[in-house]
Amino acid sequence: MVINDAIQLTVTVTLFVSSYIFYKINVSFCCLLILVAVFTTRNTPVNLASMAIERYIAICKPLRHSQICTVRKTYMVIGVIWFLCAAPDITDLFVTLATESLSFFHGSVLCLRQNVFKDPILALKRQAFDIIYFSFVFLTLIFTYFRILFAARAAATEKMSAQRARNTILLHGLQLSMCLLSYISPSVELVLHLIFPGRIREIRFANYLIVYILPRFLSPIIYGVRDKKFRKYFKMNLLSNRCREKLKKVTPQH
Repeated sequence: MVINDAIQLTVTVTLFVSSYIFYKINVSFCCLLILVAVFTTRNTPVNLASMAIERYIAICKPLRHSQICTVRKTYMVIGVIWFLCAAPDITDLFVTLATESLSFFHGSVLCLRQNVFKDPILALKRQAFDIIYFSFVFLTLIFTYFRILFAARAAATEKMSAQRARNTILLHGLQLSMCLLSYISPSVELVLHLIFPGRIREIRFANYLIVYILPRFLSPIIYGVRDKKFRKYFKMNLLSNRCREKLKKVTPQH
C-alpha cells in the first residue's frame, strides 16, 4: 500500500502541477498518467478493505488466521486486486484507441479524464464500476469494523484497552471512508461545477486536497504515531528540543 500511495501521489501531483504550468500536454503522455493515477487511486480503498478483512480474521477467527493469511495467499490477493482495479481502465484505453484517430494522440489537451476518454459509453461504464467498487468496499468496511469493534470490546479486560482498540478501529474506518470519496468525487465535482461555474480551479484544488492528499496523510498517523517505539522516540526527541529551548532562554547572554 505504501508503494501504491507513493506512485499515486507522485502521478497526481505531476498532473495537478502540469495543468497549472503547461495547461495542455501531449495526449499519449496524458493517457499514461491518467491510467496510472486512476488505477492507484482505485487501488487504495480496495487495499484497505483487504486489510480490514485480514484484521477481522485475526481478531474474530484467530485459530484460522495462520491457515488463511499465508504469504502465498497474500501475493495472490494483491495480484487479484491489481488486476480488478486495472482492468476497467485498460478497456478505456482500448476503446479510445479504436475510436480515435492517430492524430488525436499526437495532439495536446488539458489533461483531464473526460478530455481523453471521451466516448459516452466509457462515462457510463465508469459510473457503473464506481458504484460496484463503492458498494463492495463500503459493505466490507461496515461488516468487518463493527465485528472487530464488538470483538475488541468483548475481549478487553480493561476499559482503557477497549478504548485503545476502539480508537484504532475508528481511525482505520475514517481513512477508508475518506478514500471512498474517490468513487463519488467526479459526480460531486460535476455538481459543484454547475453550482459554481466560475470556480472550477478552486473546486478541483479542494477536491484534490480532500480526496487524494488527506487520506494519505492519515497513514503515517495511524501506522506511525500509534506505534509504541516510534511514539517513544518521538516524545524523547520532542522533550529534548523543549529542554534546549528552555536552556537557551535561561542562559544569560553576554
